[in-house]
Amino acid sequence: MSAGTGRAQARAGWLFITPALFLLAVFFALPVVGGLLLSLTDFDLYAVADPGAARFVGLANFTSVLADGAFWRTFANTLTFVLLGAPLSIAVSLAAALLLDHRRARLRGLFRTIYFVPVVTTLVSVAIVWRYLYHPRYGLLNHGLGLLGLEPIDWLGDPRFAMPAIIILAVWKNFGYNMLIFLAGLQTIPDALYEAASIDGAGAWRRFRHITLPGLAPTALFVGVTTLIGFFQLFAEPYVMTQGGPLGATRSLVLMMYEEGFRWWRMGLASTVAVLLLAITVVAAFVQLRLQRRSP
Repeated sequence: MSAGTGRAQARAGWLFITPALFLLAVFFALPVVGGLLLSLTDFDLYAVADPGAARFVGLANFTSVLADGAFWRTFANTLTFVLLGAPLSIAVSLAAALLLDHRRARLRGLFRTIYFVPVVTTLVSVAIVWRYLYHPRYGLLNHGLGLLGLEPIDWLGDPRFAMPAIIILAVWKNFGYNMLIFLAGLQTIPDALYEAASIDGAGAWRRFRHITLPGLAPTALFVGVTTLIGFFQLFAEPYVMTQGGPLGATRSLVLMMYEEGFRWWRMGLASTVAVLLLAITVVAAFVQLRLQRRSP
């Protein structure tokens, strides 16, 4: 290939990716830069009408947020969401994908659709159903506990149970997307490998450990990182179900950012929380990438 042909192909490549780069700059890079700049000011409700009223305060917002005990309690809540919800979501997604991976299974397409429906269902509709399930007096969960002779639980009103209740809802609502990604990854593993392993006497567990898991490594890396980021950004579930309660037990960092910005109109502090969340998410995603790439 001549040098002229190589330059022509390079120009064609840049031409094709230019629209995507433009969209990333407009909808990602510029908002990030704008949020970082806002975090260095005391931008609030009055500055919305008169941007000149905003003052440059440097790192004062970061000092204020990091010295606030409410921020660290909210960070602990978010970390709990991530450490419990992300692995559970990945495990449920992988289990569902394995159940639906049989090439000759009947109604496979129907079950895929049923499992994926929660992903595209609006959260308001889902919240109505799950609030009924979690109702302390009339909910189906407490009805089942009553049949077992157990006392009813105030799932959304007790700080001990509110977070697990939100995590279960979030896992059920979102696992269908990762299930389809895992299914696509399973389709790339040749059947000949399983047939050879069966002939050699390998059981189901050994086939899963030595064929399925290594074959799904790139897929698992993608699913793991995106799920981690998704749970760090958890907002709609606690906002709709509990408003961050009870006693702040389900308040996430994104919900805190929303409250600072759109309830109290402290845009500078809200942007500070957003910048800190971005930094935490980037570090966590980097650590996960390194760990998963090192794992056998």
